[in-house]
Amino acid sequence: MKTYFLSDLHLGAPYFPDSHEAEKRVVAFLDSIKHDAEAIYLLGDVLDYWYEYRYVVPRGFVRFFGKLAELSDAGVRITWMIGNHDIWIFDYLPSELGIRVIDGSLVEEVYGHKLFLAHGDGVGKHPVSFRFLRSLFRSKVCQFFYSAIHPRWTVPFAYSWSRHSRATGREAGQDWHPLLDKLEAFSKSYLAEHPDIRHFIYGHLHIMVNEPLSPTCSLTVLGDWIAHFSYAVLAPDGTLELKSILE
Repeated sequence: MKTYFLSDLHLGAPYFPDSHEAEKRVVAFLDSIKHDAEAIYLLGDVLDYWYEYRYVVPRGFVRFFGKLAELSDAGVRITWMIGNHDIWIFDYLPSELGIRVIDGSLVEEVYGHKLFLAHGDGVGKHPVSFRFLRSLFRSKVCQFFYSAIHPRWTVPFAYSWSRHSRATGREAGQDWHPLLDKLEAFSKSYLAEHPDIRHFIYGHLHIMVNEPLSPTCSLTVLGDWIAHFSYAVLAPDGTLELKSILE
């Protein structure tokens, strides 16, 4: 049995030529690993946008949610770590799909090996403006008022923001993300105080990285399902491989 890690699927993103095909590609991959997957970790930005109301949820993602429910019902342990696009997950996905939702970082022991897992956007030191915006999005008061706005306004606004963010990133040529240095610095500092960590695994940067931090520890950035269609797989012996379905 193996443990799989994916991030930055951005399902439903307005810049996909065909959102249904993007969703079907992920579902086909999940179906292909169902026979040897003991656990699956989704490290954030799984959905490009999600706001969960008390009595209703957004349309779409039926095939994806159905596959997660099937895997969960079959005994596969699924953990969904909130990213900066799918912040507003509350109780629907855990109660409906039987998955664990984590907001923040997580230290997990898998096959006797300690892993540090995080989406990556909140790791390390950030400017005051970033911390303010991050706390604003997580504010219960702000969420209350946001939920009072009709989705006909909030959903197009969210997707417009996402499209602009994506376009700005492409123009800036973000193949090499400056946050990688920050992740490396944080991981080395954390490792110095917690030398039993075997792997640091992140998402967020949309690049594929698998490099050693020490003779016994590695840093992995999972890529995405926009250009790389990548994932990591951990074997019981502690070996972590970063792969792509394009290989």
